[in-house]
Amino acid sequence: MATTNRAIMNKRWQILEDYKEKTLSLQNSLKINYSLCSILVQRGIDNYDKAKQFFRPQLTELHSPWLMKDMQKAVNRIREAINKKERILVFGDYDVDGTTSVAAMYQFLISIYSEVDYYIPHRYKEGYGVSKLGIDYAKDNNITLIISLDCGIKSVELIDYANKLNIDFIVCDHHLPDTILPSAVAILNAKQIDCNYPFKELCGCGVGFKLMQALAENLNLPDESFMNYLDLVATAIAADIVPMIGENRILAYFGLKKVNENPCAGIKALMSLSGIKKEMFITNLVFVIAPRINAAGRMDDAKKAVQLFIEKDFTKAIEIAGLLHSDNTDRREADASITSEALAMLENDTAFKNKKTTVVYQPHWHKGVVGIVASRLIETYYRPTIVLTRSGDLVSGSARSVVKFNLYEAIHACKEYLLGYGGHFAAAGMTMLPEQVIPFSEAFEKVVAATITPDALIPEILIDAELRLRDINKALYNIINQIEPFGPDNMRPVFISKKVMNNGFSKIVKEQHIRFVIKQDDIIVNGIGFNMAEKFDLLEMNEPIDIVYSLDINEWNNESNIQMKVIDIKLSFD
Repeated sequence: MATTNRAIMNKRWQILEDYKEKTLSLQNSLKINYSLCSILVQRGIDNYDKAKQFFRPQLTELHSPWLMKDMQKAVNRIREAINKKERILVFGDYDVDGTTSVAAMYQFLISIYSEVDYYIPHRYKEGYGVSKLGIDYAKDNNITLIISLDCGIKSVELIDYANKLNIDFIVCDHHLPDTILPSAVAILNAKQIDCNYPFKELCGCGVGFKLMQALAENLNLPDESFMNYLDLVATAIAADIVPMIGENRILAYFGLKKVNENPCAGIKALMSLSGIKKEMFITNLVFVIAPRINAAGRMDDAKKAVQLFIEKDFTKAIEIAGLLHSDNTDRREADASITSEALAMLENDTAFKNKKTTVVYQPHWHKGVVGIVASRLIETYYRPTIVLTRSGDLVSGSARSVVKFNLYEAIHACKEYLLGYGGHFAAAGMTMLPEQVIPFSEAFEKVVAATITPDALIPEILIDAELRLRDINKALYNIINQIEPFGPDNMRPVFISKKVMNNGFSKIVKEQHIRFVIKQDDIIVNGIGFNMAEKFDLLEMNEPIDIVYSLDINEWNNESNIQMKVIDIKLSFD
């Protein structure tokens, strides 16, 4: 699609700094490629011991759960509930992090105590986080303790309401706390100012995992009692895009190991329906497993996702996975049609090209995919984007930002037009009256135009290191694979090779993509550049080019060869 290529035409390249002295020192101790050592140093791995710890993660390196503020209070309250035979409700959000958290905690508790139930709020009937309907459900079912996972830190009024009904809360959350905290029995959140827990970037499922770890220690249960849910924790870490460093990397590393060796029936069923037969990586969890879990909440009821993860029988798991698979098909169709419709609207809007924002609205668009559509539009028109639809008597929408712009502050500046809003730097949601759509859009454009810098409207490619083509080999690729699992703060390395030439065999394939065959110093390397066809004229000029890429494996006719996954190319100027 030509519109997708427009974003490729203009990107800034930033090559990260090479700390030569530290890199040479690390190379001397590791005896591996200089460029890889440079990447490790950039990521804080600047000596042999740190490298050993990084490349050989150990579960023994996980922090003690008792370092987290209120952990003892949380364990004591759960023990009390068990001793007094109280009913416990495990409550979680409707996304991947929330549903995996609930599935893991519910299974852990039900294995040691029978009076446990779970609850997932309906995305459209109840909205995000702790809900009044959920608390009322607890009251109607004689539940006196709610453990909230991946939500609750901002639910001050609702937890007050629960307290009046004699229902206690233990909040397990990872979102940034406000100044006023809810009146819960215990709050487990490493981001609290006075929490001394060493690692601050756990996802919701990760916080739940620490509570299970503490309970297991307190109850003298074997490690398997909580380690058994590492596949769910890894799925949550992957889907929630938390930094892939510290404890997250250890949990994801061993969680992936479990996914590949002995996954729960639910994940196994999703893998089966997705046609995955090879080794699973974080990217598979992000792009194959997570969308199917999220689709349950986007298109219907996310409770299905929990039912899938707690199901032990594979045949039944396949049935439930089929429902999620169907939801995801519906989600993809809605996503594709709305994106196409939105792009057509923008292309026909003569005033749009001079704007710094993208705001589109159609009352019939599906509420469950407007956030995804906003991200798709940014791939084509790189600017702060809001996609709005009708929801009952109101208009609701999702917003997504570009890398260097604080979206939440811009929306906050337009709050007079809104009935409600929430979010963070990169993403937000809002509701408004239908008559406020145009005034809000105009105000949002005005605020963004006045505050956004020109460079924030140009997508940036971060390049880790320069590589000569002669250095691309299986040994290099094998070490890159050991940097897995990849994610924020530990992304798949991006390389640049300068002054390379098209050897004459590069060609356009399927009208949109380029099959690269390039050479440098008589070394030839193949590559694929998706949606880059309109850059083919640069190759035909037979001038030296600079090429930015990551490395992966191309499997064809039972042969495996390293190839470039090309991100961008430019004519060489130095």
